[in-house]
Amino acid sequence: MDHDSSSDPGPNSGIASRTTEEATVLTLWGEVDAALREAASDAMAALAGRGTAHPIVLDTRDVTFIDSSGVAFILQVYMLGQETGTSVSLYQPSEAVAEVLEMVGMGGRIPLAEAEPAGRAG
Repeated sequence: MDHDSSSDPGPNSGIASRTTEEATVLTLWGEVDAALREAASDAMAALAGRGTAHPIVLDTRDVTFIDSSGVAFILQVYMLGQETGTSVSLYQPSEAVAEVLEMVGMGGRIPLAEAEPAGRAG
């Protein structure tokens, strides 16, 4: 059974979390900045309490802007994966995400997902 949750401070940006049989998919879109802090906190709490080792896929292909708050969220998800032995990958990172991750020395550190997450949210 799939489970969806999303926090959407506006129609043009947000974070949605969905758990499928294969993975937990976090879809980020629009401007990922401090305005999404509550959504990011909710998503992290859901990840930490999910009790499964399913891979985590960050779908960031529709991110148009990302600031330090957004990068911190992606790095927190990555670190959670490292701490729990859970695979974390990026699916088609947008140019904005790829550039900022490169600037902070994380370019290429988070593996790229091979396939599109099933049943895309957002």
